[in-house]
Amino acid sequence: MWSTRMMSQAPQQTLKPPLSAYIRTKNEERLIERVVIAALKVAREVVIIDSGSTDKTVALATAAGARVIKHDWLGNGAQKRLGEAAATHDWLLDLDADEVITDDLADEIKSLFKDGEPAFKIYRTPMAMAPPISAPWIGFGGVTRHKLYNRLVVRAPDHKAWDQFDIPDRVSVGQLNSPIIHYAFTGADHLMDKINRNSTTRAREAPLKSELSLIVRIFFGLPFYFGKRYFLNGLIRGGVYGFAFALMSGLGRWLRDVKMYERVRKARIAARK
Repeated sequence: MWSTRMMSQAPQQTLKPPLSAYIRTKNEERLIERVVIAALKVAREVVIIDSGSTDKTVALATAAGARVIKHDWLGNGAQKRLGEAAATHDWLLDLDADEVITDDLADEIKSLFKDGEPAFKIYRTPMAMAPPISAPWIGFGGVTRHKLYNRLVVRAPDHKAWDQFDIPDRVSVGQLNSPIIHYAFTGADHLMDKINRNSTTRAREAPLKSELSLIVRIFFGLPFYFGKRYFLNGLIRGGVYGFAFALMSGLGRWLRDVKMYERVRKARIAARK
């Protein structure tokens, strides 16, 4: 058994699964120390791919025990692939610089390896949003990602905007129950800045939709986008701030349509010249 072999080898590091965590950073001093320390509860190493931080990110990450690699920004998915390639182990934990592993999740991941290789090669991982003015929203309002996976089976997409991989055919996916806590923003102004940047990137990099479909989305999409987050994703349970967050999230999705419409119209005008 993996646990019996590892325990007989003495160093504390070998008590952890053969797992590498990787994190993309740029000016993430707000939480990077906490993120690295939490990740090292379960990962044998944390690899930072830093794209030019000018704050204390690198120093804090290094002091917390991470290995830092500096590389220019290649795009969301492409930057993740740098982390995958730099990792020592094939089993990977994909983290953002504002995502904190809970003790329960660390224990759950360790248990997957107690008898050797985990039963699955990819694991769904619940994400719990931590709003800046209340406790984390456990069980509602978050998303599900595939944060724990084996790089021999799947890799992050080599893409500037998209960083979530598709599940390969005939590959079964396991389920983790304990969430990663996502401290995504410090307030409404911070969130709207992120939403604006992300909507610009995705409108620029995504395949163009037809002008007619974009017009329909611009006129009628915002209530749908809000309703999906508020009702289907459970943000109705988040009180006043849950309503506000659902509205801001829906607005971000709507802004992507508006910005893509601008892209379509500009292309049409340029083609006429």
